[in-house]
Amino acid sequence: MKQVYRVLAFLVAAGVMLQAASVAYGMFGLLKWIDQGGTLDKSTELAPDLGGYTGFALHATGGIFIVPAIALLFLISSFFAKVPGGIKWALIVFGLTVLQVALGLFAHELAGLGWLHGLNALLVFGTAVSAALRVRRAVASEVVADDEPVPAAAAS
Repeated sequence: MKQVYRVLAFLVAAGVMLQAASVAYGMFGLLKWIDQGGTLDKSTELAPDLGGYTGFALHATGGIFIVPAIALLFLISSFFAKVPGGIKWALIVFGLTVLQVALGLFAHELAGLGWLHGLNALLVFGTAVSAALRVRRAVASEVVADDEPVPAAAAS
């Protein structure tokens, strides 16, 4: 179960990387579309012919559904993985993920929250990677503990 925990933690981190890539793809696609004569205003339809649409759609889908679902599975797995401190780290990752979704949604009303949305993404990524790396340390310490000789007095 420790390996499931580890894989899910790395999947959360990979999801954050894909989120960053998709929103960058969307933004650069939109800028190119505007450079080629496209006009962006409230009347612009959100349709696949809009430059960057695919990137923004992937970012929305991944951010609202996929990454939070993986973070929830990661949290659930933490109760069974028996990683020292694993539940705490999974709770942090899940909490930051929930905050990330909220910041992304509310940034549409208050653009300044976009700064926090970007910074929080780095926190989600870092804590997910840290949680995944803790598994290797936990497994290594179990191996060391198993290899230690049993004192003669305790063996009898």
